[in-house]
Amino acid sequence: MDKLKKVLSGQDDGNTDGTGILERANQASTLAWGTRMKGFVICFVLGVFCSILGSCLLWIPGFGLAVFAVLYSVGTILALASTMFLMGPCRQLKTMCAIERAFATVIMIVCLVLTLCAAFWWKNNGLALLFCVLQFLAFTWYGLSYIPFARDAVMKLCSMCL
Repeated sequence: MDKLKKVLSGQDDGNTDGTGILERANQASTLAWGTRMKGFVICFVLGVFCSILGSCLLWIPGFGLAVFAVLYSVGTILALASTMFLMGPCRQLKTMCAIERAFATVIMIVCLVLTLCAAFWWKNNGLALLFCVLQFLAFTWYGLSYIPFARDAVMKLCSMCL
């Protein structure tokens, strides 16, 4: 942060360490680990709060479904964005598109969009709830991909139950 302040105030004496302007800007704008953790926790807690609040407001007659769909979808986006504080946005997008997560990512995003479509344009309560459940399952499957052997354990558990 001090490096960024020096560059912006004009006190930087130039490129003394041999790095380019992009590397220096990247180094100056990198968040400290404590700041990353605070951002992660705040964003994740807000995401969970929005999802729970949306679930509580679902039963309000008239407009409850639309509020639920928006708050639940915002909660999912915030929870997903919270990991960007830990990894950084570019690395997060790369890992989201990795072969083991791409299917869950696409299903999650499609279900998120379909949840909002069902609530606002189609005004179909059953479809909105179905897409929310699918969105939750896709997000859970996506999250399990970060835990070694978690997906295998879930698959084995499901096969034992059926």
